[in-house]
Amino acid sequence: MIVVIDGPAGSGKSSTAKAVAAKLQIQFLDSGALYRVATLVYLNCQKDYQKFFEQLEESEISFHFKKKKFHAFLDGRDVSDEIRSMEISENVSEVASNSDVRAFVNQLMREVVKQNVYIADGRDLGTAVFPDADLKFFMVADLETRAKRRFEEVKSSGKNVTLEEVKQNIAARDEKDSNRSSDPLKKADDAILIDTSEMTFEEQVAFISTEIKEVIASQNKT
Repeated sequence: MIVVIDGPAGSGKSSTAKAVAAKLQIQFLDSGALYRVATLVYLNCQKDYQKFFEQLEESEISFHFKKKKFHAFLDGRDVSDEIRSMEISENVSEVASNSDVRAFVNQLMREVVKQNVYIADGRDLGTAVFPDADLKFFMVADLETRAKRRFEEVKSSGKNVTLEEVKQNIAARDEKDSNRSSDPLKKADDAILIDTSEMTFEEQVAFISTEIKEVIASQNKT
């Protein structure tokens, strides 16, 4: 079973998905983190696309969700903190908009979810990666709210960044994600819309958890 949460940067989808996974004891898949790993490979190749694609194919990317944290590994090295840097954030939309990179990451995710129950968050999971997902959500929030959330997240990791820099970065990513030619950000027709601007974190988690439990109960009856 696969449950997906799509939405723009900073809408709360990743933190909510992790909390739901921990609460329901299911697996968590952070698609955004996988694109960040790919972006790390890109930067390590000095933005040389030919070298980058060769290196990406040879790279071993793995991950697991443990103690409420998504751990991403590149060639056996834990890069979970490294991929949250502002440099990665400033380049991830460019990398993620490339159709070859998207095909690579999408195939990686599809192979993983063939077993167990997963909840995944991203920007095109319900429309492009898992169009037949058992349950879809699309989370939104106003730009100011999203910027403040991401600012607190980055600041807590010890990075030196201003709120305005984070706000500009999110606005730029919104523009790129919504207008890219390959799998642009948009709400799936059958996705449940959740505006988190005025919702508490606990309310977000409770709402999604209830919806998932109802679907699981319904499937168990058939």
